[in-house]
Amino acid sequence: MTTTTDRTAPRDLAAEFSARLSLTPKTKLAGQLDGAWWPYSRDLHVELPPLAAALDEVWGRITRVTVNPTRWPLIPHKVQVAGHTVHVGWFTEQHPDKLILLSLTVGRWDLLVVPPETEPAAAARLMTAAAIPGSVLTAGALMANEAAIGRGIRAARNRRDARNRENAWETDGGASVAPSGHLIGRRALPVPENTWW
Repeated sequence: MTTTTDRTAPRDLAAEFSARLSLTPKTKLAGQLDGAWWPYSRDLHVELPPLAAALDEVWGRITRVTVNPTRWPLIPHKVQVAGHTVHVGWFTEQHPDKLILLSLTVGRWDLLVVPPETEPAAAARLMTAAAIPGSVLTAGALMANEAAIGRGIRAARNRRDARNRENAWETDGGASVAPSGHLIGRRALPVPENTWW
């Protein structure tokens, strides 16, 4: 399988915008995740420098990053970040929606990776949930919860749209008129005898 990555559009985005991060506040409560990252694309070569640069200031110099190759079409071995090199590795055992960052002097951090194509409302929910101090929810649990919420939202939207279409039909000439001249809804139409419904 051949993967082609358009490097022009994501590079422009990464240069124009800073890393979208939501980090757990400093606390003694240890959780499954240390926050969330919402990249603009699936190009690690473009996305990692602004992420590491932003985290270097907060957590100390990031020296290594690991990902699951399922979500990233190309994984560079090294990425240059503000005068130092970040080594990139991959593990299929790591959750596909999690990024692990390591610093030789400071420690390890686990971030939920919000897929780039995620709608802003869903991304906001995921980023908020991933940054709750002491949360026991894993990257997989957060993504599964958001998928369920998304299904619920789509189902509610579909029900609302169906009601709107029915109301429009009833009010825009789709309703039947009784012999008396009064509008009657579809459910009140007389059913001819010997008709199967």
